[in-house]
Amino acid sequence: MTSKPLDRRTLGRTLTQLTNASALELARRPLREAAACGARRIGITGAPGAGKSTLLGHLALARAARGRLGVLAVDPSSPKTGGAILGDRVRMDELAGAAELYIRSLGSRKTSDGLADNLPEMLDAMDDFGFAEVMLETVGVGQTDYAARVQVDTLVLVLLPESGDTVQAMKAGIMEMADIFVVNKADLPGARKMATDIQRIAAITRHAQGAWVPPVLLASASQPASIDALSQAIDRHQSWLAAGDLRQSLKDQRARYRLRRLLEIRAAEVVAEQDAAFFAAPLEQQFRRALELAGGTRACASP
Repeated sequence: MTSKPLDRRTLGRTLTQLTNASALELARRPLREAAACGARRIGITGAPGAGKSTLLGHLALARAARGRLGVLAVDPSSPKTGGAILGDRVRMDELAGAAELYIRSLGSRKTSDGLADNLPEMLDAMDDFGFAEVMLETVGVGQTDYAARVQVDTLVLVLLPESGDTVQAMKAGIMEMADIFVVNKADLPGARKMATDIQRIAAITRHAQGAWVPPVLLASASQPASIDALSQAIDRHQSWLAAGDLRQSLKDQRARYRLRRLLEIRAAEVVAEQDAAFFAAPLEQQFRRALELAGGTRACASP
């Protein structure tokens, strides 16, 4: 990692440009190999109101001494106005002023998978600016919102006491994707029972020999030892990934996600550009015209 001081202005401008870039602009960016020593990526996800931002803030403080640390926090965008409150930074005030720490809030915009538009490119940019570690906080998610799985190395699922119904709903989805389970606000009643319920679910899940078995932790912002325990669990998972050389598989999955998102965004752009006459045409004609516009080429004529 570089030892140069962090150029916050240039980084901020770069992330803004990537946030606003169209699919064609992103597709025209030169491909590059993934950084051999890229930033460690830690994802914090969970249902709305689980306390992800507060937990992330304390976790970032515990890990800030390890090197340059970035935080990308995704807030939901309004489906009506397109705006977002971007309030995650308000709950991370204790991080303000750290020279080697950078926090950026992102609106989810058109995505519906817990992430943000053009996020893969923004994560790559964090590698370019010499970050040792990047922490990604998703919006409040549900059962099938697990796109963060392939964007991070270690995925932490944050749950609340007395959220048994939520766990049942997530059981066949994101519960299968998490590397670490955290029952947050562990000083509330029902926390230990919640942890036991998760352990029971994990116990009946089959794991291949040598596979990572997700630990179930109790955490609270008022209990520094619990934050340290979470940080240590992340380190153990990172070591397990390195020992098994599993990061290449994650990189391949990230490339597929990026391609799929570019296609989805470009398709949405093409549809948004059309007038009423386009939609009045037969479906086959619409499809051919959309291919021409999306790819910049003319569709082959019918024989």
